[in-house]
Amino acid sequence: MGVSNNITASLNFVGLLCSVPVIGAGIWLASKQDNECLRLARWPVIILGVLLLLVSLAGFVGAYWNKQGLLAAYLFFMVVLILLLLALLVFAFVVTRPDGSYHIPGRSYREYHLAGYSAWLCRYVVDHWARIRLCLSASDVCQRLGREQPFLTVEQYFQTDLSPLQSGCCKPPTMCGYAYVNPTVWINPSNPLGDVDCAAWSNDQGQLCYDCTSCKAGLLGNLRREWRKANVALIVAAVVFIWIYIIGCCAFKNAQTEDLFRRYKQAYVGR
Repeated sequence: MGVSNNITASLNFVGLLCSVPVIGAGIWLASKQDNECLRLARWPVIILGVLLLLVSLAGFVGAYWNKQGLLAAYLFFMVVLILLLLALLVFAFVVTRPDGSYHIPGRSYREYHLAGYSAWLCRYVVDHWARIRLCLSASDVCQRLGREQPFLTVEQYFQTDLSPLQSGCCKPPTMCGYAYVNPTVWINPSNPLGDVDCAAWSNDQGQLCYDCTSCKAGLLGNLRREWRKANVALIVAAVVFIWIYIIGCCAFKNAQTEDLFRRYKQAYVGR
């Protein structure tokens, strides 16, 4: 095996290792409650990570056993996967860039406006809300809040860092003026506001604020936060794969030159 093939094999071994965080990020995203109910981007990252793993493996085999045809196929498919990875990153950044959260004085958690998020994501959530709502209400995202954090006083609750999903779906919006009893039971104010979310709240544990606009916004807040974390792993992987591809192209070109020189030398010596 020539020097160029050694380099290519080593780089593709690094590529094999770098595909693992991509697969891990995809599994982590798919395991989250909001992604499970939204069904928007559960599998693309996992599928892309597996394809990167397989193509890197093909590149390693082609370089180690000097299979030039396999190496050429590796370079072609790798550039396609890198472009798909970059497209996924750009798409995720664009649709998760707007932030609909806002601070509530005296609260550690934030609340969420649906209008503050990407118009495309908002349309998707509104159009599929009947299915998403059924999935959320069947989960224990709100009931788990009371079990895992048995708040003793309203001050303790207000100082808890709720997730966007818990803030939007498991309690009424602060502006409605509901009085706290426990994390999922609130007393209706004597003069409620006319906001639609204030009327949508129910102490029925199967309803809560799942019909609230704030719940839709909280779902997108969760999605935004999780994708921002996953993007870190995807950006690092994209940079590494781009460098692997560039160096791999140079190594492949050198390997072709080495092979041509070797054939010429054999032909010359044979004379």
